[in-house]
Amino acid sequence: MTDPWLALEFGADPAERIAQVGAAHEAFLTAGTASGRVREVIRRSWERSARLDPEATAPVDLTDDALESYRSAHPLARVLPLFRDLLGGIAQDGAHLMAVCDAGGRLLWVEGHPGVLRHAERMNFVPGARWDEAHAGTNAPGTALAVDHSVQIFATEHFVRPVQRWTCAAAPIHDPATGLLLGAVDITGGDHLANPQSLALVRATARAAEAFLAAAAPAAPEVPHVAALGRDEAELRVGGRRVRLGRRHSELLVLLVQHPEGRTGEQLGLDLYGDDRLHPVTLRAELSRLRRALGDELLDSRPYRLRAPVRADFRTVTELLEHGDPAAALRAYPGPLLPASDAPGVARLRRLVDGQLRAAVLAGGDPGLLAAWTATAPGADDLAAWQALARALPPGAPRRPLAVARARQLAEEYALPRATFLQRRGN
Repeated sequence: MTDPWLALEFGADPAERIAQVGAAHEAFLTAGTASGRVREVIRRSWERSARLDPEATAPVDLTDDALESYRSAHPLARVLPLFRDLLGGIAQDGAHLMAVCDAGGRLLWVEGHPGVLRHAERMNFVPGARWDEAHAGTNAPGTALAVDHSVQIFATEHFVRPVQRWTCAAAPIHDPATGLLLGAVDITGGDHLANPQSLALVRATARAAEAFLAAAAPAAPEVPHVAALGRDEAELRVGGRRVRLGRRHSELLVLLVQHPEGRTGEQLGLDLYGDDRLHPVTLRAELSRLRRALGDELLDSRPYRLRAPVRADFRTVTELLEHGDPAAALRAYPGPLLPASDAPGVARLRRLVDGQLRAAVLAGGDPGLLAAWTATAPGADDLAAWQALARALPPGAPRRPLAVARARQLAEEYALPRATFLQRRGN
C-alpha cells in the first residue's frame, strides 16, 4: 500500500477486510495485541484507546445555548460556508455526513440527510459530543487530531463496537498564523468511503480552509521568534534574518523573553552568574554586544527588556500546557532549554518547563504520550515515567517488555529496593 493513511489497498475485498480486522480487534481486547493485518496507525490508536469500554458512547458536554455560543466564537465558524460549498453535496446525498470538530475532538457541526443523521444520533455523533480518542476510541476525527495527519478509518478499525458499521475520513486544520491545531473536518458514511477519493477530498478541504483563514487574516508584522529548546545556542528569527547567538547571548535573550516586564542589571547578574559572582562590567559589555546583534530597535534598558513581543518555543510549550493540550506541547518540545547552560536563571526555567511537561504527561497516563516522553533526553532516565508506561500498556503490547525492563534497570541504578520497584509498578 503506497499510502498508510488509506484503509484499503487497491483490489482488496471490503467484506474480507472487515472480518480480518474484526478478528484482530477481538484478539486485541482479549490479549492486548494486534495482528500484523492491522495498520500501524490503527494498532497505535487501539493502544491509546485500550482503557476505554469497547461499548462506550461518546459523551455530550455542550448543548443548546452553551454549544451555540461556543461554536459561533470558534475560528472555524468563519469557514463553515466553505465546508458546505465543498462537502455540502456529499452531506445531502442520503449516504454521508459532514462533521467539523475543534482541537479537543468536540463536534461543532454535523450535517447531512435527516435519515443518516438519525442513525448517527444513536452513537452520539452529534454537535457537542466529544470524539477525541480518550472518549470515543479510534475514529477518523479523533485519530486525525491525535496523530496530526489526515486518516481514513474503516469499519472494524474503530475501537468502539457501536461505531464499526461506519467508515470515515478526516483531516486536521491548523491556524495558518501559529500552526496550532484548530480542529478537523470529517466525512462519515458506509464502507464505500474506503477509497482514495474520500481521503483526498478531506485533505483538500482542510487545505482550502487554511488558505481561507490565511487570506482573511489581517496582515501583521513578523513577530521575532526564539528557538532555544534542544540546542545549546539559541536562534533568533527577526526581520527576515536568522541570527545564531553565542551561549551567553542565548542565555540573556531567553531570560529577557521570560521576563517581558524587564530585569535590572543586578537581577540579570544573579540569573547569569549566581550570588557570589556578580560581574556588572562584563554584563554591560555582553548586553551591549547583544543589542548590536539584535538591533537597536529590539532591546531597551533601565530596566533591560525587549521592546517588542517576542515568541519563543519554550513559551509555546508552557502555553499549550496551560490550555490543557499535553500532546501538542510534547510535539513542540525537541528537548531541554539550552541544555549546556549552567546559568542559575536558565537552569530554573529549564527545570520549570521540563517539570510542567512531565507532570502533564504523567497525569494523563496516555501510553502514546508516555512513550514519547521517555524518548526525550529528560524522559530517558525518568523511572516514574517508565513505570507509568509499563502500567498503561495492556498485557501483550509489544512495547511493554521494554518499558518493564527499562524501569527495572533504572530502579537498580537508583538502588531502590526490589519491593519498592514492584510496588510502584503496581505488580
